[in-house]
Amino acid sequence: MAAIPVLSHDAVLAAVSPEQAIERTREAFIRHHAGAWAMPPKVYLESPGYGDFRAMPARGDELAMLKWISSFPGNPERGLATVLGVVVLSDATTSQPLAILDARSVTALRTGAVAAVASRALAGEDATTVGIVGCGLHGAWAARCLAAAGYGPGVCADPRADQAQALAQELGWRSGDRAAALAADVVCCVTPGAEPIVDVADLRPGLHLNMLGADGPGKAEATVAAVAACTLFCDEWAQASHGGELTAAVEQGRVTRDQVTDLGAVLAGDAPGRPDPAAITLFDSTGLAIQDLAIAAAAYDAWRQGRVDATTVEL
Repeated sequence: MAAIPVLSHDAVLAAVSPEQAIERTREAFIRHHAGAWAMPPKVYLESPGYGDFRAMPARGDELAMLKWISSFPGNPERGLATVLGVVVLSDATTSQPLAILDARSVTALRTGAVAAVASRALAGEDATTVGIVGCGLHGAWAARCLAAAGYGPGVCADPRADQAQALAQELGWRSGDRAAALAADVVCCVTPGAEPIVDVADLRPGLHLNMLGADGPGKAEATVAAVAACTLFCDEWAQASHGGELTAAVEQGRVTRDQVTDLGAVLAGDAPGRPDPAAITLFDSTGLAIQDLAIAAAAYDAWRQGRVDATTVEL
């Protein structure tokens, strides 16, 4: 077997720019909507008392991928990242492994990229300002990708004032509190999802919300009443209705399938996006394997073209 590149966290981020991540992610949604890319359901494996593992497969453009990723909230107390894992990329025509990639960086890039993709498709035409609630790894990449997409200035809010200030300084934005962030045209909520941070009183005409933190059962960043008051979109109904921002509203009968539009359908031109300038739009992002495949393929292409270095191993 040929030598296989192992792309580290820094190598992945060097290989794929925010602009490339946005375009690749957009293409992945369109191809999945058309049926050209396949994605079986995400599998959860609980580690009681610690967190959970997630197995996420996808196939497209003669590539197959499996992301083995975790969410362990107590890890920072041990000096470890909350999100850890690996991505294995294979040739879908032979099954030969092609690359191993750091999953944390892949996840951060695709999470940030989908915020920009959804905002371009769903936010108002005059939307410019950004509010970031939660300035950890994924919040930072959402901000960077939105900035790369032409949005800004923005407000960065986080209980950890130093992280909010550092991100704001990096982008030339400003730090502020939750209310200041929620006053922006485009708001990205990227918190652990342990408690709602958006309620009905926070909604106003023209607002677009990207809900990025509630990516598993029991998590929510908005109240059910707030969710039900919005025009709703999601990355995939199956995931969003069972382990995303929409879940509680669906379980309580406040939201049904016909009230939620898939982002891929909007991007492909098969469904409408924002119904009018005054609408309040909400995009529920649970994180799809097709997004990870898009980023992993871009990083692998960069390595093949000699644009990034990587350690190689023989299995």
